[in-house]
Amino acid sequence: MTDASADALVAGAGVDAADRSNDTVQSLARGLAVIRAFDAEHPELTLSEVARRAGITRAAAGRFLRTLEHLGYVRGSAASGAVGRGFALTPRVLELGFSYLSALSIPEVVQPHLERLSREVDESVSAAVLDGADIVYIARVPTRRIMSVRITIGTRFPAFATSMGRVLLAGMTDAARDAVLEASALPSFTERTLTRADALRAELDRVRAQGWALVDGELEPGLRSVAVPLHDRRGDVVAAVNVSTSATRDTVEHVVAEYLPPLRRTAAAIDAELRLV
Repeated sequence: MTDASADALVAGAGVDAADRSNDTVQSLARGLAVIRAFDAEHPELTLSEVARRAGITRAAAGRFLRTLEHLGYVRGSAASGAVGRGFALTPRVLELGFSYLSALSIPEVVQPHLERLSREVDESVSAAVLDGADIVYIARVPTRRIMSVRITIGTRFPAFATSMGRVLLAGMTDAARDAVLEASALPSFTERTLTRADALRAELDRVRAQGWALVDGELEPGLRSVAVPLHDRRGDVVAAVNVSTSATRDTVEHVVAEYLPPLRRTAAAIDAELRLV
């Protein structure tokens, strides 16, 4: 993109559009246009350059820059020869975007990522959090019916017998994990269900070490799922995401080889956003 086209884009998207409406605060629109004048290709601008790229007068640009500098969103650099004083944004402008991100809940952050993942793997994908000894679904993109019960937001399952539950339990301290297992009835849902506490502890240790869990027919016959944890800015496990499929369509080897890598990439992308929330 040329400087001329970039200048037109900045000015057209900011001030001009606002000026066409009588129901806007033009000074706010122009102040935002000043902020948008800076980008990766133009990290530092002179007053004249800001005025040109924002589509406002030099006098107006000067007022906005002085105001933004006073508020800490812009810093001025020393005079640079004949071109005059330069200006650049400060990291404080990130607060403007952080206000939006911090208002998002985990389901709102997760949902678009799940939709992309589901399109990629063509399977049902979900996210859940731990509530006592149960997982609770907070987001889901179903592609086909793979369980005898209908899963919706708010559906609960015993954590110990699910892939998402196991990564959530594995993310806890040993004492907290053991307390959950001791409080769980550990019923047998299928002939494959792990119901012995010592076997479950060993499995959760393995899940913690490898960073993912696969459950094969333990909650319902023929249901296979693989899950990975989600982390907050402190690195604590706060939720889990999984891909679920049918044993009649996918072998365990196929689940691990084809679904786990994109699932991990999705979790990494979600983690990056959750660190800002």
